[in-house]
Amino acid sequence: MGLRGPPGRTCSSCGLWLLLLRLLLRCSADEEVLLDTRQSTSDLRWSVYPGDDPQWDEVSVLDDERNTVRTFEICTPHSATSHWLRTNWVPRHSATTLYVEIRFTMMECSSLNQRQCKETFTVFLFESDQATPPGAAADSAPPEPFVKVATVAADFLLRRGGDGVRRSNTRLLPLDGLTRAGLHLALQSQGTCMALLSLKVFYRKCPPLRAAFAAFPETVPHALVQQAQGVCVENAVTPPGEHTTLPIMLCGQDGQWVGQPSSSCACRPGYEPTGDTRCRACPAAHFKPSSGLGACTSCPDFSGTLVPGSAYCLCRHGYLRADSDPPSAACSKPPSAPRSPVSQLNASGAVVLEWGAPEDSGGRSDLWYRVLCRRCPDAAAAACPPCGADVLIGPAPTVTQRRVVVVGLRPRTLYVFTVQSLNGVSSLSQSQPAAVQVNVTTNTNVPGLVSGLRRTSVSENSLTLEWTPPNPDQNSDQPRTQTPNRILDYQLRYCPKDGEGSGQWQYVSSRGPSLVLVGLRRSQKYLVQVRARSSTGYGPFSAETSFSTLPEGHSHLVLTSVLVTMTILLLVGGAMVAALCYSDSRRAPEEDLVVHPDAALLRPITDAHAALLTNQRAPGPLQPRPLPHRPTREPQVLYSPAPCPTDQPESPRSSTAPPPAPPTNQRAPGPLQPAPLPTDQPHDPPPPPASFEPIRKS
Repeated sequence: MGLRGPPGRTCSSCGLWLLLLRLLLRCSADEEVLLDTRQSTSDLRWSVYPGDDPQWDEVSVLDDERNTVRTFEICTPHSATSHWLRTNWVPRHSATTLYVEIRFTMMECSSLNQRQCKETFTVFLFESDQATPPGAAADSAPPEPFVKVATVAADFLLRRGGDGVRRSNTRLLPLDGLTRAGLHLALQSQGTCMALLSLKVFYRKCPPLRAAFAAFPETVPHALVQQAQGVCVENAVTPPGEHTTLPIMLCGQDGQWVGQPSSSCACRPGYEPTGDTRCRACPAAHFKPSSGLGACTSCPDFSGTLVPGSAYCLCRHGYLRADSDPPSAACSKPPSAPRSPVSQLNASGAVVLEWGAPEDSGGRSDLWYRVLCRRCPDAAAAACPPCGADVLIGPAPTVTQRRVVVVGLRPRTLYVFTVQSLNGVSSLSQSQPAAVQVNVTTNTNVPGLVSGLRRTSVSENSLTLEWTPPNPDQNSDQPRTQTPNRILDYQLRYCPKDGEGSGQWQYVSSRGPSLVLVGLRRSQKYLVQVRARSSTGYGPFSAETSFSTLPEGHSHLVLTSVLVTMTILLLVGGAMVAALCYSDSRRAPEEDLVVHPDAALLRPITDAHAALLTNQRAPGPLQPRPLPHRPTREPQVLYSPAPCPTDQPESPRSSTAPPPAPPTNQRAPGPLQPAPLPTDQPHDPPPPPASFEPIRKS
């Protein structure tokens, strides 16, 4: 027997390469074998048809590896009768696609010289849920439900009387879309002369896989591409902050994994990667603080690990790590005490404190200082209480520089200042911070404490305050005339007691012991303190005193009340004045002066005028004196006994009348005498002054 010809040799060469390629591709896929005749050492006992003329013979032969295998042979080139060979029932398991691998040899019909000879055979399939197809006897032909799978032809044919080289053919038939629990296969031969060397039924599956720190299970594809879900490998996790999804990879229908896995898995803290399939624990004295692809690193200074696989290194005894420090930071310790403290009391009564850096910073750069203040009643006091809110440490009690200024100290007082060194791990230490103390006694000549802070008036947005100045004699043993503590001015500070601006002091100055605070908020309670300043500095602030402004609209009511009260007082005062005037008019003197028409001067008519001028009433009733009849003149009543001025308009007089008496600026001593009457009218001598009735205007 030989090959069919050059074209056959070319095709057989291509088929060989394809077979080798398939074998190389399948090396990464797993096969689950359901039936393999090469693994059977006993009779297969397959069914043949027709039963009364069986042409399929089951024989044992040696394969290429010299192993004994069970085969079936048939050679009926002279007959066109169909001869069937049916397998036993094959379970499908979980696969939906099976593969049938048939290995056979075929005789060349031309060498047999038979008209009914064929060089092909047909493969059929029947699915079922039980071992024997329904209605089919073991020795009968397959019934109607059998479905044709393929007609198989040989690539290599054997010739009778050939070279003796046996060349087999291999065919791989896929069975897709299976749904029943199992199946039967059947081979139909009509006039063929062939040998069935082996028949294998199997399905392909993607093997378990570890990639990208994820493990994917064995996966049986049910479609062209099957999605498989995996999990992170041991000691691998999904990094925090990333969307947690299971690793995913695709399994192809041929049982091979397709593409790269979709995975966010990474080695957890304390473990480093080995390739992309395994995470290894960090060795001793090494750590890895976070998950990811990074490697383990050595522990920082003054730290170490207790077990392999550590995510952080523990600090040694006496060393600490702050919460804000990264795991890679070296462990540190609190600093030592400040060095060389210096205090200076200036002329204003403030204390300046300075000190040097500590000898040991603890291995950290975040170094700061805290200044504490205590006030001692005397040098022998066992315990000194903390300073009050009136003592201010600037710029703040906690500073990074090595200098502060302390104000608001009381005179003649011992203060103890404590300067502490701190860093980022001081709060974690079980011991108190290292510190140095400075004792300062304040000046005895600064003003004393201001007292008696009080409010004198208030409005919606202002406060008028007064206070009692300190007694200079209390600040010095010298006499007051020699004390240097003359008060220069006062400093007042205030802030809202609560709400917005609480604790934010505002400072104003005053030359005297009073001040008006303006620009305040309505209905707001304020805290106020005041202190005095002399040439030696400021005295202590007084105790906090609270004052409140008026609510909105209250000042208008007060102003209205004041105006109404003033109006009432003015009305009452006017009424009283009017009453007094009326009463005075009722008690007026009962004498009047009469101006003679021809007279140039005013003169008293009787001696009673002198008594009126001296607040003495003439004894006896006053009698009126008859005057000459002047029809053209009306008498004028005057209440002033003084002489009329010379610029009085002249009255018409007679040509024979004597000239008026000249005015005089000096009053004659003695009682006032009446002037002589004009001589142009006869008159009787005046009667003795007995009574007088005032002459009034007619």
